[in-house]
Amino acid sequence: MSTTSVRSIGEAAGRSEFTFSDKDFSTIASILYADAGIVLKPEKAMLVYSRLTKRLRALGLESFAAYCALVSEREGVPERREMLAALTTNVTHFFREEHHFDHLRTRVLPQLLAQARKGGRVRIWSAGCSNGHEPYSIAMTILSLMGNAHELDIRILASDIDPHVVAFGQAGFYDDAALENVPDALRRKFFQRSTSPSGQVMSEVSPQMRALVAFRELNLMGRWPMSRPFDVIFCRNVVIYFDEPSRQTIWNRFRDTLAPGGVLYVGHSERVTGPGSARLSLEATTTYRAKEERA
Repeated sequence: MSTTSVRSIGEAAGRSEFTFSDKDFSTIASILYADAGIVLKPEKAMLVYSRLTKRLRALGLESFAAYCALVSEREGVPERREMLAALTTNVTHFFREEHHFDHLRTRVLPQLLAQARKGGRVRIWSAGCSNGHEPYSIAMTILSLMGNAHELDIRILASDIDPHVVAFGQAGFYDDAALENVPDALRRKFFQRSTSPSGQVMSEVSPQMRALVAFRELNLMGRWPMSRPFDVIFCRNVVIYFDEPSRQTIWNRFRDTLAPGGVLYVGHSERVTGPGSARLSLEATTTYRAKEERA
């Protein structure tokens, strides 16, 4: 990729107020990889320019060189988080890849809920939860089978590297378009019309769903503070943004974090590779179960 091709991005987009050099792109790509393991390929230069120009305007900066200098300094750590949020893609909807929720409902939850009824602990992790659609879909699936699940030791961890989507999910307000994939019966049962903090009339998640889901900011490439295993992990359409060594590391860490016989759901275009693949068995489409391991 030539410097000229990157610098011409602004003109091509009709937004030529900022110069954007090959060095600027390389700096941003290096920071994103170091902080989050996300790989930015040269063909993403246009996306980087268009998304980060908003940050330059908000900060009153005159060039991408000045922006790169800021995020490269210790004082720029807060802005690095804003940069990460701007460059990560959050495309999701309720009950996305519905076959996973069918499997969860019929093949996984019956045993786990029976365990909970006897006082057992059940933990599910939505890793890369985006705006909360996935963990709340899991919550609806659970509550549809056990209406008092929120009163038992059943919890869903919803984590994402982007603090903005974590805050969105925690707020729990969704517009009508977001609820298009939620069956009417579930919509009536688990959402209520309410006024959001922004003053809009929207659909708010029920108290029962709120009680099941805990939102946390977490970088999958960083330290995981959880000390006890999970029965189910959803990590779908997340590691596609990583390089192969990082993917293999994540898959293996997920296997280490699963309880014996635990289930891992991955995205439709993803496959578990590396050391973790030998420790997981493919049970259904993009659905893996932890193998029993001898001591």
